[in-house]
Amino acid sequence: MNTALMILLAISSVILIISVLMQSGNSDGLSGSIAGGAEQLFGKKKSNAYEALLERITVVAAVLFIVLSLVLVAIAK
Repeated sequence: MNTALMILLAISSVILIISVLMQSGNSDGLSGSIAGGAEQLFGKKKSNAYEALLERITVVAAVLFIVLSLVLVAIAK
């Protein structure tokens, strides 16, 4: 059981790393914070389905990573 959880932890960490690296950056630099701040505040720059899917995958992988890490620590004690 310990080995299976370790394998799941490794898979979730790889998925988490890949999903974070595939996401686009949110900052446009100093000029983006001055000129484009209102657009982001009022939702004119809505994310498309691809970015929403990556965000959901990232959240699920992060929660899975944390839960598996805590379970493995509890089992080790």
